[in-house]
Amino acid sequence: MFKVKKIKRKAIEEVFNHIYEILVEVKDEVEKILEERKNKKIIKDIRQAMKSIAGNTFSNAIIYIFLQNKILRNIKPNIFITSKKSQVKNFDKISTINVDGQTQKPDVDLIIYTKKENNEINKCIILSLKTSLRERAGQTYKWKLLMEIASSENSIKNKYNIFYNPEKIPLVCFATVNFYNEINNPQHRGMFKFFDKSFIAKPTKKEFISPLSDIVCFVNEVL
Repeated sequence: MFKVKKIKRKAIEEVFNHIYEILVEVKDEVEKILEERKNKKIIKDIRQAMKSIAGNTFSNAIIYIFLQNKILRNIKPNIFITSKKSQVKNFDKISTINVDGQTQKPDVDLIIYTKKENNEINKCIILSLKTSLRERAGQTYKWKLLMEIASSENSIKNKYNIFYNPEKIPLVCFATVNFYNEINNPQHRGMFKFFDKSFIAKPTKKEFISPLSDIVCFVNEVL
């Protein structure tokens, strides 16, 4: 019985690495539905609708698999996940950087976090999700660089009047489905180095990016 339970726990952890396959398998069915919606003039652009659906499905799949891992105790019970910033008390305090009176905020798709006794956010991972690196991947790592500047003493911080003083600095991570096999591009590989951890929703043995299943150990270690 114990062995069966252990296998089940490992299997649900491994599901993270097969989100790419899941999205590809449902693609034809989704296109049929969108074609019908376009014929009924409910939507105008099938391609744009596909992008939106793929992004939402990627996010929801991670949340669902994360919660299943939590149910099976692969993930500690005091670790939470959400796509809704408004549900995380005081999230703005740790994610807002002031640049000469103007605010800069990160591209946030998911927040993985722990809470204090008063329900305020304690430790936090900001996770940016991209189905393709052609999307807004650069936006996230630029905010990460700004956060590094803002949270250390340096001349750039003083020059641009940058202020950022959170109680705890969040970790900034990145996850991709990599539909177009872009991670082998040297320019994109260099981008991953700016994140605290980068993941791909496929089985992989690449040194510069981790399989998404590694997020289980990662969140348990850092939160």
